[in-house]
Amino acid sequence: MAYKLGLYEKALPNHLSWPEKLKAAKQADFDWLEISIDETDEKLQRLEWDSKHIAELRNAAQDSGCPILTMCLSGHRRFPLGSDNEKTEKRALEIMRRAIDFSVGVGIRVIQLAGYDVYYEESSETTRRNFVENLSLCVGLAAENGVLLGFETMETPFMDTVAKAMRHVNENNSPYLGVYPDIGNLTNASLLYRSCVTEDLYAGKGHIFAAHLKETRPGAYRNLDFGEGHTDYVSAVKVLYGMGVRMFTGEFWHQGGADWRQDIASASSFLRLQIETAIKECEGTL
Repeated sequence: MAYKLGLYEKALPNHLSWPEKLKAAKQADFDWLEISIDETDEKLQRLEWDSKHIAELRNAAQDSGCPILTMCLSGHRRFPLGSDNEKTEKRALEIMRRAIDFSVGVGIRVIQLAGYDVYYEESSETTRRNFVENLSLCVGLAAENGVLLGFETMETPFMDTVAKAMRHVNENNSPYLGVYPDIGNLTNASLLYRSCVTEDLYAGKGHIFAAHLKETRPGAYRNLDFGEGHTDYVSAVKVLYGMGVRMFTGEFWHQGGADWRQDIASASSFLRLQIETAIKECEGTL
């Protein structure tokens, strides 16, 4: 079947080396690894790597047979593009520039952007305007380097639906800006707005690069095992696949257990079953 399944880096113990992470993902039957550049100093420091360190990571991925195709760039939660603080705003743009350069060096195709104007600050007309202006600069940088930027649908009202993300996609009107939605987050948003996840996904038709597959429950957005929440993977993937989406990422977190290898293997099996059931339904073969 024509699809690929990626693994979110944070599903693996943080102490593992890159060759160990990549090997573990491959052995658990994932097709690629999604690197995390979150708001911690440790992860943000990766964007400071020189060409030698970047080449080492690229070569490790090639040797393992598990490429790093996507980046989850959540560092903008701490340094948001819409910040009313000039220093923070400048840092946000620097993070974006470095993330694009890093992606070119490693071979990353898609950077998932956090859909926040601000997170720790209070949202306002100013922060929303700053976000719009700085996003345009980011899209220009991405276009220069052939890297795609896809909005993650978040857990805050600023961008918790595909329809909201598409307002910014349409305003920029660039092939380098699209949506990389989180199906779990959309499920919780659908309860809030009494809407339909699949209808919201259709709002992004032609502009969705990939999708996060994550388990959620009402009010809970992380650290849930697959199958214990209310995310309807089959219905969502059926719509996405029908629109041409072929990249799906299992988003979950290592919670300290010793059986993490079994955990990621079980997640792979669970998600592949959901995806392949959806594809069969979409193609009318089930």
